[in-house]
Amino acid sequence: MATDPLAGLRASTRPSLPRRFYTRVAVVAGEDGYAIALDDRPVKTPARRPLAVADAALAEALAAEWEAQEEVVDPTAMPLNRLVNSALDAVAANIESVRAEVVKYAASDLLCYRAEGPLELARRQGAAWDPVLAWARDERHIHLNLAAGVMFVEQPEAALEAVRHEVAALDPLALAALHVMTTLTGSALLALAVLHGQLDAGAAWLAAQVDEDWNAEKWGLDEEAARRTARRRREMEAAARLLALLRG
Repeated sequence: MATDPLAGLRASTRPSLPRRFYTRVAVVAGEDGYAIALDDRPVKTPARRPLAVADAALAEALAAEWEAQEEVVDPTAMPLNRLVNSALDAVAANIESVRAEVVKYAASDLLCYRAEGPLELARRQGAAWDPVLAWARDERHIHLNLAAGVMFVEQPEAALEAVRHEVAALDPLALAALHVMTTLTGSALLALAVLHGQLDAGAAWLAAQVDEDWNAEKWGLDEEAARRTARRRREMEAAARLLALLRG
């Protein structure tokens, strides 16, 4: 079973947060790339690896999150650091299983399962999802079959092989971002559309939420569900931002 690189992050709720313990934040170029230093001490990942990346702009964005902490250090306010930590500690060590999990999502992609009714929900799904499916087919050679309802539909091996080709080209940082977006949306296609600049994070998120938004309109959304949705959307935006920084 693949390891979810962000499972621990989503589950973590601390009763108290550490006070800010540093004065200066700096980006330092070195053998490992661009590292983050707090009062001249290098930051480590939870697995004690250097928090260092090859891209200077990404390092500056990581440093900015450390600088933005005030009285306390709140990991939930540092989404890029959390995602990069996961990429360096979890994804890099399990890269083939993470790639395989993205392909597994494509084999049962959200965009392929259409409501048999009501008609308005089916129309909304089509409006949000059909353009992404057409792009995937025409531009990425990923042609997936559709199904009515929730009965499983087999996907062509050629389409899944095209997804394998997509993920094989990604380094741990980009793969971590793609994996997060895939698991949050239930759709490898939506994640790939963000990766390739076909959709921005907001559009991809709205496409993934068509069913949930429909249900919320009909039955309302409770406070806990709203908080959970907002938290997951922030994770989505952080993953898209990481990809944008990697693209330069």
